[in-house]
Amino acid sequence: MKAGGKVGVATVAVPDGEAVTVRIEPKMSIARILFLLGYSLSAKGWRHEEVRLGEEPELLSALARLFERQADQALRQGLLQGYRSTEETSLVVRGRIREAEQIRRHHGRLIPLEIAHDEYTSDIAENQLLRAACERLLRLPGGIPGDVRARLLRLRVRLAEITPLGRGQELPVWRPTRLNVRYQNALRLAELVLRGASVEHRPGDITVNGFLFDMAQVFEDFVTVALREALADNGGHCVLQATHYLDERQAIRMLPDFVWYADDGTPLAVADAKYKAEKPGGFPDADLYQMLAYCTALNLPEGHLIYAKGNAPHAAHRVRHARITIHQHALDLDQPPAGLLTEVKALARRLVMVMPV
Repeated sequence: MKAGGKVGVATVAVPDGEAVTVRIEPKMSIARILFLLGYSLSAKGWRHEEVRLGEEPELLSALARLFERQADQALRQGLLQGYRSTEETSLVVRGRIREAEQIRRHHGRLIPLEIAHDEYTSDIAENQLLRAACERLLRLPGGIPGDVRARLLRLRVRLAEITPLGRGQELPVWRPTRLNVRYQNALRLAELVLRGASVEHRPGDITVNGFLFDMAQVFEDFVTVALREALADNGGHCVLQATHYLDERQAIRMLPDFVWYADDGTPLAVADAKYKAEKPGGFPDADLYQMLAYCTALNLPEGHLIYAKGNAPHAAHRVRHARITIHQHALDLDQPPAGLLTEVKALARRLVMVMPV
């Protein structure tokens, strides 16, 4: 059975049978994966020393330890509080009366009242996310060290008054502000945990519970965010997964991973990240056809395919009768973060050198 680019752990439980746990180990170091994950979450705020967890044997245990550290640091000054909009039925006026709801539910009666008000409380999105991530880690199959599990249990006690999220409930939305700065690293990790731990399926009597990352998505997120940061001082703007169309009737939709635009909206460069197994002879030909379509629709003379390093060197293909060159690059993910970011900056300089025809 192939892992399909996934890393993590999953447990399959059958009634009256022994649970089977499958662990998919990454080819690169745990610390390097956490760096890629963390950089895509917060390129400017992520520090390499925060992911020096090479002593952890598995990705799940490393991420659990990292989350617990960040959550504990976030809560050292106490639970963050903020205003939460609340709608409720009450016997007294508080805030404003929801007139339409009052008429619909109570048909002209004076009480009870349908009201809406802002409440200053700790039961806000930020704390709800931390509690949800903590509880999700505690429910996952084995792999979390005992000392980390104990700290997660203490963290859950500190968040005991926060409303838990129900199964299948959408994650609450939070926005970075100066008030929640101390929470931000922990919140990004919480969202990472909750997205990666979404493997929880119950078909009939079989329960599948797990924590998996798609390395293709991890690589794509890192490359696009790192390119955007590298081009930040060159003017224009970058859009990830921008919608474009191949045909004039706009029936064939395209979603290149990365497009860099001039201030007036003119496309300046296009790139696609491809974390996939190579053919014995090099990169897959289908990627070239896809990039050719991007360059044609965006009227660009060059396109860039970016792979995780394998057995093929950099290549450039000049397309016949089209005046389009397609570059294939390979990033070495096994090198230290500073070297990897230097490679991305060199790639960004190549994008800057070429202007559209």
